[in-house]
Amino acid sequence: MDLDIADGEFFTMLGPSGCGKTTTLRMIAGFEQPTTGKVLIDGTDVAGQPAFKRPTNTVFQSYALFPHMTLEENVGFGLKRKKVPKDEIKTRVATELERVGLSREAKRKPNQLSGGQQQRVALARALVNLPKVLLLDEPLGALDLKLRKGLQVQLKQIQRDVGITFVYVTHDQEEALTMSDRIAVMNEGRIEQCDDPETVYERPTTTFVAGFIGVSNLMPAVASGPGEVRIEDGPSVPTPDAARFSSGERCYAVVRPEKLDVDLPENSPTDQPGVDGVVESSLYLGTATQMAVRVAEDVSMTVLCPNVSEEERQSLPGAGARVRLSWLPEHMHLVAESDADKAAADSKPTETVTEGVN
Repeated sequence: MDLDIADGEFFTMLGPSGCGKTTTLRMIAGFEQPTTGKVLIDGTDVAGQPAFKRPTNTVFQSYALFPHMTLEENVGFGLKRKKVPKDEIKTRVATELERVGLSREAKRKPNQLSGGQQQRVALARALVNLPKVLLLDEPLGALDLKLRKGLQVQLKQIQRDVGITFVYVTHDQEEALTMSDRIAVMNEGRIEQCDDPETVYERPTTTFVAGFIGVSNLMPAVASGPGEVRIEDGPSVPTPDAARFSSGERCYAVVRPEKLDVDLPENSPTDQPGVDGVVESSLYLGTATQMAVRVAEDVSMTVLCPNVSEEERQSLPGAGARVRLSWLPEHMHLVAESDADKAAADSKPTETVTEGVN
């Protein structure tokens, strides 16, 4: 792995369990040592240094607060260990508790707080030490959905305020898309794609990224020319993406569910590409209706239709109806096989880990 993280960036490593994101974070923190390679922070190689000597702090999913101490004592613990003057400790602790919205609870004990409040105390305790890099290992994973969404917004605002580099680890795609400046999507120890959230979602580069970030419709296709792709059992569609593939090379056409229109065949637009299929199911999701449409023996497409009105929702085709799915050409994107899928065929083992964190 070769990874560069910019100063002051909110950088997220996103991927399924076992993909290597937490191991990477622990190598930056100093809890694990790379067998080969470097870990650079501000140009200094810290590989081999113990965690307490590195300019980093870590916030874990477990709050790890001292139950016998007040909030201000918990937050100031690291400063006290460093023998920072008492007046400075008091000022810095007050600043961080104010930043996370807990200045009024400074004299309370952790067991008198909610889970979300305890997590904010853990964040303040890490920030008060002024680390160059703050590492966050799924810190919101133990919280309920509503609280997690609220803290996502707060966490991003805090990062902007302090200007510290945040390296965030999560398997939650919504968290990554909401907070990050850039996202590294990881799979089996490899970075499949590293881009800003919009690019990762709208322009995935591999089948793995397309499937992991949101819901994707993957249609087998073949590049039929420098500016055209032929969808299997479907039409030929002009797209500049085809230039990335050799003529005759297999790929996948991706269209997000919210970009698809579903109509009865006789009512579908004739000036847009599309495929025919049969509705398998229709689920009411509140803000939208999710439909599954079988377009080939082994290809099912998901469609999201906004519930603008009850009349429109009731007019949607039901299970068993023959329909046509259509989309605008610019809403289709081509992806190659996942890097991990290609690597599975390569029997040569690789044990080298190389990292750079700037």
